[in-house]
Amino acid sequence: MLPQSFFLGDTVEIARDMVGKYLIRNIGGVTLAGRITETEAYVGRVDRACHAFGGRRTPRTETLFAPPGTAYVYLIYGLHCCLNFVTERPGEPAAVLIRGLAPRYNHDIIAENRFSCKENQLNSYQRKHFLNGPGKVCAGFAVDRTLNALPYGSRELYLCASLEEAGLPPRPEDKAPLHVKAGKRIGIDYAGEAKDFPWRFYL
Repeated sequence: MLPQSFFLGDTVEIARDMVGKYLIRNIGGVTLAGRITETEAYVGRVDRACHAFGGRRTPRTETLFAPPGTAYVYLIYGLHCCLNFVTERPGEPAAVLIRGLAPRYNHDIIAENRFSCKENQLNSYQRKHFLNGPGKVCAGFAVDRTLNALPYGSRELYLCASLEEAGLPPRPEDKAPLHVKAGKRIGIDYAGEAKDFPWRFYL
């Protein structure tokens, strides 16, 4: 498990550093794992795209003021959950959104969660769109609003630097050097100047 100190410091740097790390989900005695391929940073004090821009505190945003490493799970369009991890010191609303994953362990269960079939039954469209979006990540990893405000240190949902840290076998394809790119975030055209911040990071 990554130390809580990983989630302190500058949120934008944390979002970049999170790419290539691993999301681990333990549910019902089963472990799911995926490598993070895409993230976005949200910083309340300067970012109109952040739910807590300007320090706005509501029942929905309260989790953003929690200690670093806390899970922040919210709904978009009333349908899809999005998973974030709170960053910076308590009381400073900021978080990193997990936008994309590559499955790394128990692929069949992740596929069942997404498409009600095993991995080898996925068609080309389903493979391309397996976990390439925040709602898809949450669907595949069975993340819902019950995990909102889950504190740092929970074994239900956490990040680690390697699969071995979670007791899982490594994957040869993950040994290659990381090439992380930056770009504008997606779906925030309403956010004024913040829509142009290059705070999306991806492999």
